[in-house]
Amino acid sequence: MDLTQLVRSAFTAAFPGEDFSQVKVVPATDPKFGDYQCNDALKVAKKVGLKPRDAALKVAEHIGEALKVEVAGPGFLNLTVSPDWLAGELDSLAAAPSCGIPQKGKGRRVVMDYSSPNAAKQMHIGHIRSTVIGNAIDRIFRSLGYEVIADNHLGDWGTQFGILIKGYRECLTQDERDNLTVANLEKCYVLSAAKAKDVDETWKNACREELVKLQQGDPDNLALWRRFVQISIGEFERMYLKLGVKFDTYRGESYYNAMMPGVVARLIEIGLAKESDGALIVDLSDEKLGVAIVRKSDGGYNYTTSDLACVGNRVTEYAPERIIYVTDDRQQLHFKQFFSIAKKMGYTDVKLVHVPFGLMSYQGKAISTREGNLIRLEELLAEAKRRSLEIVKDRGGDEALAEAIGYGAVKYADLSHDPATAIDFDWDKALALEGNSGPYLQYAYARVCSLLEKAGEVGECDFAISTQHEKRLALQLLEFPGAVVRAAEAYKPSILADYLFQTAQLYSSFYQNSPILKSEESVRNARLRLCALFGEILKTGLSLLGIETPRHI
Repeated sequence: MDLTQLVRSAFTAAFPGEDFSQVKVVPATDPKFGDYQCNDALKVAKKVGLKPRDAALKVAEHIGEALKVEVAGPGFLNLTVSPDWLAGELDSLAAAPSCGIPQKGKGRRVVMDYSSPNAAKQMHIGHIRSTVIGNAIDRIFRSLGYEVIADNHLGDWGTQFGILIKGYRECLTQDERDNLTVANLEKCYVLSAAKAKDVDETWKNACREELVKLQQGDPDNLALWRRFVQISIGEFERMYLKLGVKFDTYRGESYYNAMMPGVVARLIEIGLAKESDGALIVDLSDEKLGVAIVRKSDGGYNYTTSDLACVGNRVTEYAPERIIYVTDDRQQLHFKQFFSIAKKMGYTDVKLVHVPFGLMSYQGKAISTREGNLIRLEELLAEAKRRSLEIVKDRGGDEALAEAIGYGAVKYADLSHDPATAIDFDWDKALALEGNSGPYLQYAYARVCSLLEKAGEVGECDFAISTQHEKRLALQLLEFPGAVVRAAEAYKPSILADYLFQTAQLYSSFYQNSPILKSEESVRNARLRLCALFGEILKTGLSLLGIETPRHI
């Protein structure tokens, strides 16, 4: 039964002819106020010409017998459900596919743009946020029935490749060139860039010449560039495999090169772009967004031009309902400018969404090469596995279990925070078996599995709610589909993480206060069904965050 719809119907019956589509029922903030609350009588009272309390009383007359209604204070509707209603809703939830997650995205398409590392560089701890936040949003939208195209918009073109090609030819040994790795590419880039920076005009000019040759289609330079990108993608995929991340396409900046002159021509044609100091710009000062350069004074293009070409291509090829970009919050101005220009170019049928995230620090310091704490992603995951193995080896755990816990801990340490907040990574908090951590939730799932295995086969029975601890857990379980929807609508996996942690706490309270295996058979079986439903919801929710759920820890 949809309580919100029931209460909306009561509003409509009390005050015919009014629009009550915004009325909603939410979980009570405190059990003493009932199970659910509706405060909308206060908002509509003036519209219907009554005092708020009188309006609430009139609505209460039309709610019927499904709910116990109490009008409190100036017009709050406090709603209490019956044990039979609750048991019936639990039955429906347990029988529903995917724990009742509504398929509201059926027939709709979304493009997800996240991770986006630079080719020829190793992934490091700074890449973790875009990757795991983006992947969690990706998974959440898929669970709602959306068709999701996950695109990794690589940094695979630009000035750095002239530096790289020069460095590859002169800063690496023959053995390093023959057995080329991303680490070798990064090494030769650093050495080559240092020479170019040290006022070595000959080297700097040689790097420019290699870049020009690449841009003009020189076969040798193109072959090297393709090799660099191919090796980079191979390395990235090795990291993504560890994290359980998968992309549908890898379309880097190079994919849109041929489209960018057309974008600029279109901007000129519709009168958006104008020349300024040799560059071509779009002036967005009226929107307090400053000036966006779409063609530099040397004739080159930048991220704005590339992103405009990209959105045009995606709209033409996929016709998505929305495109979601997950990047750090330093790029907020860029996306505001880009979205504004895209709208002016006529891309109004697609919703463009930027999900900005705060930067990650480590041990209180910003992550940077200068600080000496630019931890490679492979090193981070290896350390997570090593520390987790120390925890599980005394319980008979193996390396596979250590990976599941360690990688899950790293992900949850990020996803449990609002994406917009900056976070400081802390090993002890991330791997704690108590408190709001990935291992805590994984352990909660393993405990449920152990209980159900110990119980053996459970006879057929209905849900039966008889205690306050059971009721609070049951009401929380019913909120799972809504938590998934809210996480998608806000583009915040943290909403789902918070829900799972709160649910695990309520389960712990229920478990500690409700005898299960030693109870009378009908009570035992009903409580075991509640435990099993909790386990299924916890497993499903963690999978949407990209976190594995081992049955034994």
